[in-house]
Parts: sequence; structure tokens; C-alpha cells
Amino acid sequence: MGLDFTVVEPSLVGEVNSGRPEEAVLGNALAKAKDVAEKHGEAVVISADTVVVLGDRVLGKPVIASEAEEMLILLQGRTHKVLTALAVVHAASGVVESDVVKTRVRMLPMTSEEIRAYVGTGEPMDKAGGYAIQGLGAVLIDEIEGCYYNVVGLPLSRLAILLRRFGIRIP
Repeated sequence: MGLDFTVVEPSLVGEVNSGRPEEAVLGNALAKAKDVAEKHGEAVVISADTVVVLGDRVLGKPVIASEAEEMLILLQGRTHKVLTALAVVHAASGVVESDVVKTRVRMLPMTSEEIRAYVGTGEPMDKAGGYAIQGLGAVLIDEIEGCYYNVVGLPLSRLAILLRRFGIRIP
């Protein structure tokens, strides 16, 4: 996007994945942004949080291979939603702009062997829903409805809109 930035890890531990998914991801993104903003007085802080939702079940980030396999077994051949919350905080004023972007994703049917092979690449680890659309996981996707970059984890067009509210224009 042509922005100069510094990556700062928030000091918060753990994310909330209970309650309504939209509220949970928005709460996570806001908490991370505010945590970083407290330590960077003049910065405009950008934070995001992404989850995959199948029906009313939230699929976060698998920690071990068996969790990734379970997620992919659930998702294969079905349509799910990817929700990414964006939070932008101006540290000095405390002004906050936020939004939640939704994208529908349909995965191809997969065999157990295909799922194990994909999980064996290591790519699904620490990815919401256990796949990375921007990597090898692209071949698992039948179609998407909505923002591709939302599925990656940072909906750039919506971020540009939020940044405009702080006077930051993307060339």
C-alpha cells in the first residue's frame, strides 16, 4: 500500500473466540490495537483479527496437525465465512475506527490423503481455519464471494477506507 510501518506485537495473551463471531473478532482487533497504541504515543495503529466460521462454529488457528486436519475435514466441500475485524487507533487522541469484513469461501471436496498431505506441508499451522489461500491452500478453494485479501487476513480496500478517516491517503 506504500505505507511506512513498524510491526509491533501486542503484549496481550490469548484471543476471545466465544460469543457472536463478529463481536469476538472485533473485540480482539480493538484490544490488540489499543494495547499497542498505549505504548506508541503519536502512532496510528492498525490491527486485525481473522476467524473462519462454519455454521455457528468458530474455527481459529490450529496449534497441532490433528487440529488442522479436523478443521479441513469440516470445511472440505462446504461453504464457510471468513471474518476479519480491522481496528485503527490514533494513539494520541484515542480516536478509533473499526469494521468487520465478511467473505464466503467454498472449498473443494478432499480425500483424507489430500488433507493429510496439505497439513504435512506445515502451511495450515497458525492460519484461521487451517488453510492459507495465498499459498498452497489456493488449490483447495472452489470459489470465493467477497474480498480475497480478507481471506488472506487483511482486507486492504477496507483498510484504505478506514485510514482515509485519519487523513492517510493511499496513492
